[in-house]
Order: sequence, then C-alpha cells, then structure tokens
Amino acid sequence: MPTAPSTAIVIFGASGDLAKRKLIPAIYELAKENLLDEKSYVMGYSRSEMTDEQFRETSRQAIEKFARTKPFDEALWKKLAPRFFYTAAEYGSAEDHARVARKLNDLDKQFASSGNRLFYIATPPETFHDIISHLSEPKAPAGVTAPEKKTWRRIIIEKPFGRDLKTAHELNELLHQSFDENQVFRIDHYLGKETVQNLLVLRFANSVFEPIWNYKYIDHVQITVAEDIGVGTRGGYYNQSGALRDMVQNHLFQLTSLIAMEPPAALDAVSIRDEKVKVFKSIRPFKPAAADDFSVRGQYGAGSANGATTAGYKKEKDVPADSQTETFAALKLFIDNWRWSGTPFYLRTGKFLPEKLSEVVVRFRSPPLTLFQKQCNTHVYPNDLIIRVQPDEGISWRLNGKVPGGQMHIKPVAMDMFYKTTFNVEPPEAYERLIFDAMTGDQTLFIRGDEAEAAWAVIDPIEQGWAQSKMPPQEYAPGSWGPKRAMDLIEKDGRRWLQGQDGDDPIIACAL
Repeated sequence: MPTAPSTAIVIFGASGDLAKRKLIPAIYELAKENLLDEKSYVMGYSRSEMTDEQFRETSRQAIEKFARTKPFDEALWKKLAPRFFYTAAEYGSAEDHARVARKLNDLDKQFASSGNRLFYIATPPETFHDIISHLSEPKAPAGVTAPEKKTWRRIIIEKPFGRDLKTAHELNELLHQSFDENQVFRIDHYLGKETVQNLLVLRFANSVFEPIWNYKYIDHVQITVAEDIGVGTRGGYYNQSGALRDMVQNHLFQLTSLIAMEPPAALDAVSIRDEKVKVFKSIRPFKPAAADDFSVRGQYGAGSANGATTAGYKKEKDVPADSQTETFAALKLFIDNWRWSGTPFYLRTGKFLPEKLSEVVVRFRSPPLTLFQKQCNTHVYPNDLIIRVQPDEGISWRLNGKVPGGQMHIKPVAMDMFYKTTFNVEPPEAYERLIFDAMTGDQTLFIRGDEAEAAWAVIDPIEQGWAQSKMPPQEYAPGSWGPKRAMDLIEKDGRRWLQGQDGDDPIIACAL
C-alpha cells in the first residue's frame, strides 16, 4: 500500500477516551507499517490543560496499553513523539480556532508538510455545531483551502450522526456550509473491520453464493451485536440515546446493507454507497402503532454476570429511576425488493448479554426431507453461513454430516476460516484502515449523508411507536440473551436465534 500524503491530523477531543484507546494507537500502527508520511504530524485539540510533553507522555501510555502490536517500539516512538502537539482550547471560541490555525501553519513550515488537514471530531455530539461552524471561518484551520497549492481539508465525524431524521438533516446542512460531500467522512468503525470488508468478496467473488443469495434459498438472516457489560459511567449519555439509536441505526444497519445490497457497478465509493442507500429505502416502513408487533425493547435488571454486578439499569449513575430507555433492542424487518421479498431480517443488540459478540447468521432453507423423513425422528438441520465480526474474526459454514459408525447419525459440522490462522496475520484495527482511507480520500467505508438520513427514516417511526406504547421495556437478567419477548419475536415465526438456544445442537439420529 502507498504511504498516505503528508497530513496534519487534528484531533478534537484529544484528551478523551476514544483518542486514547483507538485514534492515537491507530496512528502509531500506521507509522509502524510505513503508511504515515514522515512529514505528517498530530495536533491534539481539547479543553483539558496539557503541555506538548504531557500529551506525548499520555499518548505513549495509550500506545503501550492499547496498540495492536506488541512489544512497544521504542525507536519508532522516538521518531514519532516530536510530531505530537497539543493545544488547550475551547471548541466554541473563534479566537482559539484561529490560534490553532496559526500553529498549524507554523508546523507545516517546520516539517515541510503539504498543508493538508484531516479534522477528526472525537467529541460529544453537543460540541459538533461549534466545531464545524468555526472550521469554516477565514482564520480557522479549515478556512483557507488553498486550492492553488492542491491541498485538501477533510473532516471525520463520529456517531451519533443526529438523533433522528430531522437532526441528521440539519447536521448535513451544517457540514455542507463548510465542506463538500467528498470532504466529509462519517465514520462507523464496523465498516473498517476485516470481516465486514470481506462481505463484498464473499458475496461477489464466489460463484457458489450469488445464485442462492435470495429469498428462494435463504430462509432468514440474523444479526447480533452483543455487549457483555452494562452502561458503566456512561449512563447520562446512554439514557439520551438507547440501544436503537446507539447501535441499530448505524452498526446493525450497516451490516444489513452489506448483506442485502445488489452488486455495485464498480468497487468505488459512489457505486457501493448507492446500493446501500437502496437497501434502506427498500425496508418496509414501520407504522408507529404496530411498533410492538415488530420490535422489542428491554432493560437489564439487578444481577451479576461476566464478573460484574449491577443493581439494574435504573440504578446506574445518572440514569433516572423512571427511565424508559432501552438497553436491549430487537427488530424484525423486511426488505421489499426483488431479491429479498418475504425474507425476514432479525436484528438484536443489548448490554449485559452473555458475551461480547458481533455476527451475521445467514440461514438457508432446509433441503427436501423426502429421503430422510421415513427414517429420521427429527428434521435435518438447515445450513448456516456464520460471519463473525468479533471476536475471532472469520467465517463458518455449517453443513450436515454423518457421524462415523454403523448407524445413520446426522450432525451439523462447521467448516471454519479464521483470519489469524488462515492468513497468519493479526487483522488491523478498524480505525487504522479508516484513518488511512480518509487521508487518501477513499470514502468507500464511510457513510454518505443521504445514507444516514435514509437509515434514520426507518428508525424514527419505531421511536415514535415506543413513545406512544403502553408496553414498557421488559426487564431481563444480566448474563441472559435479553427479554423473553425477543425470543417470542422470532419463535412465533417457527425460528430460533442461533445464539441463545438451550444446549448444543442435537445429533439427529436416523434408523436404517
């Protein structure tokens, strides 16, 4: 891969958790892979008081703790550390933005850098307006694009991208006052994961799948994104969003779009994102009055799981005692187009579930059972294609096989591919790929403005229905797979969640 062009990476919220855990370690990894130009540098921008040296020490500690590759490369850090700088400044101060702009211009001269700017907004959503507004001012860091010097200005913005269709549209309009759409990179880190990227290759580079990737052969699709912890200290933020806004509108919908999309005309950002938008626009609209028929919401109660104990979501810090915010959400949706007519997609996500897990299960229709029905007491298990996003990224293909022996025993068996063992490499962290793509101008793995709005158009009626519903979130025990109604949502259709079944898959015994 070519080295990215020299860039000033400006991180708003540089003292925050996201910068420490993900962004700074990702920049270190890019340097280690020789993908970061030696004239590039980092400017931290945050309200916390800190000197350049303190920021470098904080960054070093973050890299040592969270970087993907071990051990820490001391020689690399000696080269990288002098290119880390910090400014304590207010997000809403025009004077502070102008001060940072002057500092960036000085650093461009010091490092003979190109003058390119990548602004990463890693701050709470209430700061977005101030930061984006000030970036367009003449004396601000993005104020002078200097097209005659062929420099560029790009902005990466973290979720949540609005909290409904109206606010998402307003945020798009604000961004477009200062930036063209090709300068805006709305990030969903799930799109940077290797398994998610591999979905395009799996679907369109293997002839075995494309002929059967439709309603004729696929019975249904399950998408699960489970977290094994509670809201922790983020109760105040989480109570304003909930699982539907925090996870479904972005992470789960992005997985849905890649599973369901039509083949793009080309492997470029415009073609791929065009097809994803079509998926969202094809989702059958929810009627608010019927939201409880096709969706489930839950809250974890008191209990212990995964080494942690909780008094329940409503007892968490900064959460109101009468909160109706869901920590678990499940949906059944239909994509009304030619390929997926009548095929249900079941989505679920939640806090304090049994394990941290993100996977897609494509369940195929059962084969004709004429050959086995006279000799088998139970049906032959359907085939599953399991796409594991995390942990242990990989793909598993579940087929039926005969158990060795004199009797006809049939049991599901798995053909597994794991990235670590198959390619003998550690998959790069999502943020490494996404930051690199932003520096090179590749928007393929980022969300387009109309795409975000189309996703919110699906979510808004559900939120409206829940607000009007007399059915409160159902409580579930920490360490369980969510409320009983989530099981009912799929089981009333004669199906079951792959994760969450009692016991192992049965051996199907047949009498000869």
